[in-house]
Amino acid sequence: MPEPSSVDRLIEQAFDIAVFIDNSLVVTAISVSPDSPSLGRLDHWIGREFESFLNVESREKFAQRIALMRADPDSVPGPIELNHSDNANWEFPVRYTLHREAGSDGLLLLGRDMQPLAEIQQRLVREQVAREREVEKYRGIETCYRVVLEASETPLVLVEPEAGRIRDINSAAALLLGSKRDVLTGSSFAQVFEGQRRGNFIEQLKAAASSDDVTGFEAVARRNGRVVSLSPNFFRASGEVLMLCRLALIEDEDAARPESAQSLSALFEASSDAIVLTDGNGVIRDANEGFLILSDAAQLRDVQGRSMADFLSRGSVDLKLILDNTRKKGRMRSYSAQFQSVVGTRASVDISATSLRGRNADLGVGLIIRDVTPRDAPLVQDSGAAVSDEAMRNVMDLVGTASLKELVSATSDVVEKMCIETAVRLTNNNRVAAAEMLGLSRQSLYVKLRKYGLLNAQDED
Repeated sequence: MPEPSSVDRLIEQAFDIAVFIDNSLVVTAISVSPDSPSLGRLDHWIGREFESFLNVESREKFAQRIALMRADPDSVPGPIELNHSDNANWEFPVRYTLHREAGSDGLLLLGRDMQPLAEIQQRLVREQVAREREVEKYRGIETCYRVVLEASETPLVLVEPEAGRIRDINSAAALLLGSKRDVLTGSSFAQVFEGQRRGNFIEQLKAAASSDDVTGFEAVARRNGRVVSLSPNFFRASGEVLMLCRLALIEDEDAARPESAQSLSALFEASSDAIVLTDGNGVIRDANEGFLILSDAAQLRDVQGRSMADFLSRGSVDLKLILDNTRKKGRMRSYSAQFQSVVGTRASVDISATSLRGRNADLGVGLIIRDVTPRDAPLVQDSGAAVSDEAMRNVMDLVGTASLKELVSATSDVVEKMCIETAVRLTNNNRVAAAEMLGLSRQSLYVKLRKYGLLNAQDED
């Protein structure tokens, strides 16, 4: 057994506690560092079994370690953490290293007091529990906020004034703007309205929120053309400045009732005919399920933002004729065309178009497209014009009176004349558009019109 004085010096320099036990695991000496007053005086351990001062779990752990050391005397045991319990019914954890004493059957246990670390761990646990309670409290407040926001009949929009984006919106506001909450949340607030640029729109909101005289301003919803009054107010939350904007529908004498508006919306979605809403240049903004079926598109975003010219066989020629006639007359009753889907199939369609105008704003063009393809017709149509039976009979009557070369030339002239007549009719006698449709120059078209006697006296002049 080492001298007590040497054990004390070792404890003071490196360890908080040292315990020497004999072969019977009885404490024969103990020393506690004066820098660890929390351990107290442990002289009453001497002469008693070391295990009697361990709790149940530590006793089993200590017994297993002693058994391994005795089974393999040359092994180097690793550290072991034990929880002590004495007669005063208080516990403290100690991390021990076990050392065999040369020339003795006893063991020297050198330990570090783990109470400070245990207290830190307990404090962390308490902090974690307190944090979880705060999170639960926050979730409860957020739930109340969302319930109140959704239950409100007033259309409300929470806006980030600097970014100009919608932070949150209730269903009443989304319905008023003709969209859904999940679609509008996070999007630009200015893009919800017709003809609004983000910078100018946000400045209007800030001016209205800061002024005592201005109660709000009007804007036209892009999706449904409704005139909406916006009344913004600033507020601060957790140091961040936000804007709460109240919306109100402005109805004039000719405005449709809410029931009619809902019916029209349902008709738009459920109609078997394809319905498309475009801007003034023919770029698709919205379309119903009928158009998606006709165009073989899987979802709205597959066609949204594309030009209607992409779906017409004559492309920009057809679209230009439709838009020009609609702008001049306000509407176009019927226009025959070949519709081309996203996968290349074609169908004969009849298109009617109407210029959409809201309150002091041009809302674009609405198109109704009806599939008029015969049921037994092939999916892919030939773009060439068909030759009439009478014209073919006239050519067949020439058989025997002219050579094959002359017969073919006569047939080509018949087909060419019919194609030119069809192009002039489709373009409402617009020679420039007809030339573009046929892939001819304007001068070449006039030469062929004169050749087939399709120019009237006024054109000749």
